Amino acid sequence: MLNTRKECVAMLLAGGQGTRLGALTMEVAKPAVPFGGKYRIIDFPLSNTINSGIETIGILTQYQPFELNQYIGNGQPWDLDRLNGGAFVLPPYHRGKSGEWYKGTANAIYQNINFIDRYNPEYVLILSGDHIYKMDYSDMLDSHKSNNADCTIAVLNVSIEEASRFGIMNTYENNEIYEFEEKPKKPKSTKASMGIYIFTWDKLRDYLIRDEQNKDSSNDFGKNIIPMMLKDKQRMFAYEFQGYWKDVGTISSLWEANMDLLNPESGINLDDRKWKIYARNSAEPPHFVGENATVANSIISEGCDIDGKIENSIIFHGSTIAKGAEIKDSIIMPHAVVGANARICHAIVGWNSTIGENCVIGAPQTGPINGEWNIAVVGPEMNLAKNSVVKEGEMIGGNK
Repeated sequence: MLNTRKECVAMLLAGGQGTRLGALTMEVAKPAVPFGGKYRIIDFPLSNTINSGIETIGILTQYQPFELNQYIGNGQPWDLDRLNGGAFVLPPYHRGKSGEWYKGTANAIYQNINFIDRYNPEYVLILSGDHIYKMDYSDMLDSHKSNNADCTIAVLNVSIEEASRFGIMNTYENNEIYEFEEKPKKPKSTKASMGIYIFTWDKLRDYLIRDEQNKDSSNDFGKNIIPMMLKDKQRMFAYEFQGYWKDVGTISSLWEANMDLLNPESGINLDDRKWKIYARNSAEPPHFVGENATVANSIISEGCDIDGKIENSIIFHGSTIAKGAEIKDSIIMPHAVVGANARICHAIVGWNSTIGENCVIGAPQTGPINGEWNIAVVGPEMNLAKNSVVKEGEMIGGNK
């Protein structure tokens, strides 16, 4: 065991497959999906962690880990390349003659008890790798300490209509949790769990071992650990978060979160010098906007060559938009090429894809239907012949 005791160690669950993102996650884990013109989804919890003063983080990978492992590297872009602590990628591994995949969120932490014990922390912060938000975890840790809590769960107040879609924490006036309901039909509260937990490590360690011994358990925090602790009358409190937060687990929510970057009223601001979001970016030249181009309310990243019309869209680094092409309300991921006179609207074009001349992708929409936008998706590495059509809500690539 290391001699230096860490007050808090973070464990970032980044092994999710993200099946609802379809073609975008056929070859990469969901936390590695590009976001916002220059980031990956995982950049947000990683940046939040170091900005909060937590300098040791275990990143638990499983599904399609290669690109995520390569992206994280030694953690240098997030100031996590440290001699005592830093960033550690933790895939499932064999112990002696046995080994197994992570069976659930709790089992993933259980399999890494030895890693956490190396730092002998007083507290452990559990995070998900697929949410877009900025949060100071040190404030949540202060709340945990002041309540003398065994577990603190970050919650976001949602509308009563939305509450049935979330795990809901029912609390007393002092925010002590007395009940947890998973997607209740008749919610008693609007405090939705954000999947962000702080545990007192000695307490969590015992519950992880007990949960692993139960062969009928799903080995999941929400289904097993939280209810077990509530049943045992442990001290559990909700921590109310006031800022922007978005689960980008669907094509519609991923598109919405990107579009929120273009809306000053959305509450998500990446031009915040006091709370930077860090990322690993390849060296690209400055972007170039040609004489035929028009750009309105859009994000254009470095290395782009723009000669078409772009409105309310996000163009990732290294992309080319040819003369006569029109892109509106759309996301063009890294190193995509959009040919002359193509029309792209309410769409996502995956990285390294080529859109031929005169292609039509997506269509204008006035709003979501039952909460979901019909976003057209061209998967990564696709090559669309000229005059191709991808209808609204249609996804091509990734065996879809």
